[in-house]
Amino acid sequence: MTTQKHATHWINGEWINTGAQKQSINPANSEVIGTYAKGGVEEAELAIKVALDTFKNTDWRYNRELRFKALNDLADAFEARQDELIQTIALENGKIVPEATFEVQLVMSGLRYGAALVYAESGRASEWSAGKMSMLIKEPVGVAGISVPWNSPAALLIRSLAPALAVGCTTVLKMPVQSAQISALIAEIMSSVKSLPKGVINMVIGGHEVLSTLVNSPDVPTISFTGSTTTGRALLEQGAKQIKRFGLELGGKTPHIVFDDADLDKLIPTVQAGLTTFAGQCCMTGSRILVQKGIADKVRERLAEALKSVKVGPASDPTSQMGPMIDIPNVQRVDKMVEDGIAAGAKVIVRGGPFKEGELSKGAFYQPALLEVDDNKSSLVQQELFGPVLTLQVFDTERQAIEWANDSEFGLAASIWTNDGDRSLRIAREIDAGTVWINDWVVMREEFEEGGYKQSGMGRLRGVAALEDFVEYKHIVLQPGVATK
Repeated sequence: MTTQKHATHWINGEWINTGAQKQSINPANSEVIGTYAKGGVEEAELAIKVALDTFKNTDWRYNRELRFKALNDLADAFEARQDELIQTIALENGKIVPEATFEVQLVMSGLRYGAALVYAESGRASEWSAGKMSMLIKEPVGVAGISVPWNSPAALLIRSLAPALAVGCTTVLKMPVQSAQISALIAEIMSSVKSLPKGVINMVIGGHEVLSTLVNSPDVPTISFTGSTTTGRALLEQGAKQIKRFGLELGGKTPHIVFDDADLDKLIPTVQAGLTTFAGQCCMTGSRILVQKGIADKVRERLAEALKSVKVGPASDPTSQMGPMIDIPNVQRVDKMVEDGIAAGAKVIVRGGPFKEGELSKGAFYQPALLEVDDNKSSLVQQELFGPVLTLQVFDTERQAIEWANDSEFGLAASIWTNDGDRSLRIAREIDAGTVWINDWVVMREEFEEGGYKQSGMGRLRGVAALEDFVEYKHIVLQPGVATK
């Protein structure tokens, strides 16, 4: 496998090797896999300047044919090098190969759907009185700042980037330091696309300094951010000085709501996958299961067996069912939250936890945990752990299930498990979440919007509504009159 050993920023089509030189770490064994340049204010300001100049002084924002071609060409370029990207994600992100493959497939579909959005309806005109007309035009806002999380850096980048490019924005990407090698490969692939003008996409690898610079800049009118609710709140406060526009997809605490008539043969492997995909480091991780009393014993027993049987290991082992977390400090953070929850009264069904000995102890591996909780106010239920820890609660009635599921600051997604079609729709309408799956989990489509209620964010990504974060509406009024006889 070819890996870019030193990752740099990509600004105005050039590789910029400025900032502190840092190491990239393989989370499976804590070994160094490369180095990267960590950017800050200087690199972010340069990228903003380039993006603004490109927006103002080229025809990118007006040329739909060019944008359509560039997005399709980007999809072709990623498709041609998808195997390399899959292996790099597996190496640096720790994802097992099927998960890395799933992420990369979202890259191509997102870009191709973005190309289709280039020709989405962009305005309207109407004669509201004789000789008096109005035109409503949608225009790109200008430079879009896009902050990408480390857990799915390729897919979640494209989820924001594709609609921004589709409407004619230029962009500055704040890429996470934890996945610098992935970012460098992404930039390398993008740099090969001849139809993509220099300066339309500018990438800076960095942390909070880069993001703060984007938020504080008057030349960056919109920010698309995916990350924690805590950071999202801080960004809103910081951006208020600029009346900054934000699209935010934030934290989640996805419940599986399981009724007595649920199909357990489908439920158990889906819940297992919902907890262990990306080692539980996903905003839609199914980290809560609410089970109706009549089948609680069966579900508890079968889930315990399923989670104990999960084969944790590196992506290099094709038999691995769950890879490592992103780093050892996050393993320690999650385990401390589990310890605190147990001390507060949670019942241990499967303890799970870090590996204390053997080869896996060198990496950021965490065996899945299952804890039964009676108090819906438990920190294990209310906080996003961002790791493979599942809580189980037993409910009696539909109303109790709804109240417990909604008793959370989060509202990103939920799953409902029942063979009663009327009940599935009845409950779905009552759940405060942006996505509700029936007898399934994490089914996503490019043409359908994705986003959260409550503290899980604002705005929507995917679907036609994804364009809204990146456009302004302009009302032009003209009165040409009517032709005289």
